Amino acid sequence: EIDKDIFKGKGLKWEYNGEYEDLSLIDESKVNTFLLKGNGSFDSDECYKIMNEADIIVTNPPFSLFRNFVNQLVSLGKKFLIIGNKNAITYKEIFPLIKENKLWLGYYAPTNFKTPEEAITKKVNGLCRWFTNLEHDKRNQELFCWKTYSAEEYPKYDNYDAIEVSKVCEIPKDYDGIMGVPITFMDNYNPSQFEIVWTSDRGGDGKLENLKIKNAIRFDAPVVNGKGLYKRIFIKRK
Repeated sequence: EIDKDIFKGKGLKWEYNGEYEDLSLIDESKVNTFLLKGNGSFDSDECYKIMNEADIIVTNPPFSLFRNFVNQLVSLGKKFLIIGNKNAITYKEIFPLIKENKLWLGYYAPTNFKTPEEAITKKVNGLCRWFTNLEHDKRNQELFCWKTYSAEEYPKYDNYDAIEVSKVCEIPKDYDGIMGVPITFMDNYNPSQFEIVWTSDRGGDGKLENLKIKNAIRFDAPVVNGKGLYKRIFIKRK
């Protein structure tokens, strides 16, 4: 154990010089501990150098600085697996990376966070996602679509030429136009099956003007029968 008073306000670096077969059986005699000069903030020159030495970065960055952290990872050209709020999907700094298939969601979603003492501190079912640029099998699984399109069940938006699909499981199998779907669609996104067109929330400038608005009722949200809806991702079948 390390006396916390020794490094109060400072960051620590642990370096393991052994075989990585089973991390639960790490030989503590092969773990070297280094006291950093600064507080361990990821955007410090000290930590930037440490990140640049890594092959893969796995962490839970501060959500308030998520955009900055991803920007640093991209600038370093690193492979990564990080936790973020699911609403980060449509951030103007993050969405273009998703659209261009430079970043996607992980295989599973985190369900809770634990303290180092293994005590559960907070359940986060549905709130968080893994964000990564590491390939995994789920990313190539085709989403099964079983419903048939009808104009009555899938209304068009008042302010954009696309249909509203309120549930991912109800994406029609026979519609080839643009569809607005919940952001949870990204849990099942297969880039070989669908094309991401845009988003209605902060996916660039936060407006729908890039989506050939039919009329200017409003630009900040898709509208059905005069009612604005929660953020949507617009997709089209390939």
